Amino acid sequence: MQTICEFDRLIPGRGVAALLGDGTQVAVFRLFDDSLFAVANRDPFMHANVISRGLVGDRGGEPVVVSPLLKQAFSLKTGVCLDDESVALEVFAVEVLGGEVRVGVRAEAEASA
Repeated sequence: MQTICEFDRLIPGRGVAALLGDGTQVAVFRLFDDSLFAVANRDPFMHANVISRGLVGDRGGEPVVVSPLLKQAFSLKTGVCLDDESVALEVFAVEVLGGEVRVGVRAEAEASA
């Protein structure tokens, strides 16, 4: 897991982009209930690193981020595109430890390692 920033620096309802040590860009979102989600920052439709600039909300109770480009909605829990289920963002594990936000490999990848 890699430290991204202090939790208090994240604005509820907004995303931030971060660069992991291996060069992967992630989008980290703090929701209004202080829950955190981390997904790949690269929009799979337009191949631009813009997901962190997307709008957050919910669709039928599912927390989502809407791409700022073509407006597809992605589940923040699973990464699946709710407008085209054949496409998904990679989901990363995210935690707060000692007041700092840490992001790492997907939770599923850690479980199988």
